[in-house]
Amino acid sequence: MRMTSRMSEENISQLKAFAEFCISTPWLLHRPEFSFIKTLIEHYGGKIPECKNEDSTFPKSTDGNGAEESNPRPEPSVSDSEESDLELDMTGVVEPDNDPSQKMGNLTLQPTEEEIAESQAKRSEAVSAFVEKDYERAISLYTEAIVLNPAAALLYAKRGQIYLLLKKPNACIRDCNRALEINPDSAAAHKFRGRAHQLLGHWEEAATDLRLACKFDFDEQADEWLREVTPNANKIEAHKRKNERKLLDKAKREREEKLKNAREQAKSRDANTRPSQTDDNDVKGFYKFLRDPDIQQVLKDPEVAAALQDMFSNPMNVMKYQNNKKVMDLFYSVGTKYGGLGGLSGMPGFSGLGPDTPPEPPKPAGPTDDLGMD
Repeated sequence: MRMTSRMSEENISQLKAFAEFCISTPWLLHRPEFSFIKTLIEHYGGKIPECKNEDSTFPKSTDGNGAEESNPRPEPSVSDSEESDLELDMTGVVEPDNDPSQKMGNLTLQPTEEEIAESQAKRSEAVSAFVEKDYERAISLYTEAIVLNPAAALLYAKRGQIYLLLKKPNACIRDCNRALEINPDSAAAHKFRGRAHQLLGHWEEAATDLRLACKFDFDEQADEWLREVTPNANKIEAHKRKNERKLLDKAKREREEKLKNAREQAKSRDANTRPSQTDDNDVKGFYKFLRDPDIQQVLKDPEVAAALQDMFSNPMNVMKYQNNKKVMDLFYSVGTKYGGLGGLSGMPGFSGLGPDTPPEPPKPAGPTDDLGMD
């Protein structure tokens, strides 16, 4: 209760969220790093369901209508089948033990001096039983010592050592997890847990623990076990690195392809939306023509404005105004100031109209015959 009172609301919320996650994914509690939770549940009579396939606890993905999606979840970078393809030396690997969890001490209790002394006496008896190879009695005595002094990390590690000799690696791992929970630098706990992982074929975990055991307190036996697991561990680690590189290369190629496609699409959009230089010049020239004060003054004449409107609606109508002085003055003004304007100079009879290019004069009437003359 004292621990709960010191916990913040955020901590409690995180614990609740983790508990809900464990309910939906019980396989998580079989992993070594979460075994202390499994131990707590089993200590009070609970049972964690066995789950050989971690993915089996996940519900299948569904679409919005509740139908199962046809696409499976992405495979992990290194699947179990890929690891099984590696040539690993499985010498000494045993079947996992599935016995109920052994009794653990209550870490919230504060033992008295008398209990600590009694625990040390039980430990001495357990050592004697161990030397006599009476392993079951040794386990029982270590358990009594643990109950009396539950915060003694070495007691769990030593009991775990006996479970190793009885070919019960999972039980050993549970004891060593508790020992490392109390003392993360316990060389003995890392040593025996590493050996337990070795017996289960957990090569990477075994190598990690045994390396730490030799780091904290070098031991010839731990070093020998480490040399046994290192070849398999190295193969798996190299295999994972290779797959990680493949994934990184694949992600890089996909990223480059996306960038390339994005650049091509942007280039295509620019090409489709960018106006041509000729059109741009014509538009700019036309607006410049309309903003010219002299032109604006001329366009106030209704006759000229109507003529322009008529010619813009049908360029062929320009021929009607070749003898109209007001319209012709307007064209000469445009030619003088702008050297001709695309939309106007393209009209029949006014192509290339400029300051030195008068409009074509009307053609004289053709010769008539003498019929009808006096």
